[in-house]
Amino acid sequence: MKTVMQVAIEHFKNINYDLVNVPIKNVPHILEQFLEKEKEQICNAYTDGLEGPYIGAEEYYNQTYNQNK
Repeated sequence: MKTVMQVAIEHFKNINYDLVNVPIKNVPHILEQFLEKEKEQICNAYTDGLEGPYIGAEEYYNQTYNQNK
């Protein structure tokens, strides 16, 4: 699974800027599209913390988002 920030970075890396002109003023609107997913990830992290054993924030992050290391 990827964090919302990783998805946003990937989104901007995959834009073919030769074909698509993305003005800087549109960036906030594009990033706002990721807010609902970010909210979902925060809620899931909270719920996982309530339901499972405490493993620490960094360990939770590594287990959830860094599975490709």
